[in-house]
Amino acid sequence: MDESKRRFMQSAAAAAAFGAAPYAAVAQTPIREAAESTTSGEHVQSLTLNVNGRPYVLQVEPRVTLLDALREYLGLTGTKKGCDRGQCGACTVLANGRRINSCLSLALAHDGDDITTVEGLARAGKLHPVQAAFLEQDGFQCGYCTPGQICSAVGLLGEAQAQGVKLTDDEIRERMSGNLCRCGAYPNIVAAIKKAGGVA
Repeated sequence: MDESKRRFMQSAAAAAAFGAAPYAAVAQTPIREAAESTTSGEHVQSLTLNVNGRPYVLQVEPRVTLLDALREYLGLTGTKKGCDRGQCGACTVLANGRRINSCLSLALAHDGDDITTVEGLARAGKLHPVQAAFLEQDGFQCGYCTPGQICSAVGLLGEAQAQGVKLTDDEIRERMSGNLCRCGAYPNIVAAIKKAGGVA
C-alpha cells in the first residue's frame, strides 16, 4: 500500500471514530440514569396483596412478577419457579379464584387481589380435599410440580362446578394440560382430581 492510501485510511478511521464519539456518550447516558434511578428507588411502587387471607403491603419495582413477590418478598416458596415462561405450570396460583401462571403476571397488576398459594389451601390444620386426594392417590413423584398441579386442580374443580361440566378423564387431561409433570405421574393426578371432585 502506498503512502497516500495509508494516510487516507488513517484519516478515514480517525474521522469515523471522532464522529461516533458523541453518539456513544449519548447512548450511555440513559443507561447510567436508569441504573441510578433503580438504586435510588425512584420507580418503586406500593401495592397490597391479600395472600392466603392476609393483607401484605409491598414496595416493588414495576418489573417484579407475582411469582417473585410471593417467593422473594413474602417467603412463600411453595409456588415454584420452573420454566419462568408460563409453559410448565409449576408457578400456578389462584388470583380471585382463577388459576394463573404467576411467572407471567406482574405483581402490580394484582394490587388488591386475593391470591391463594398452596400454603393457603389447608384450613385449621386440615388438608384441602385436593391435597388429601393427591396424597391418597400418589399424585406426585419428585413433588416439584405438585404445588402448581394442586392449585390448578382446585381452580379446575371450581370452573367445572360453575360451568356444569362433567369431569371425564379426557376433560381433566385437557383442563390440566398447562401443568407439566416431568416424572409422568399423570394417571395418578387424574385419579386424584376425580377423587377430590367426587367423580371417582
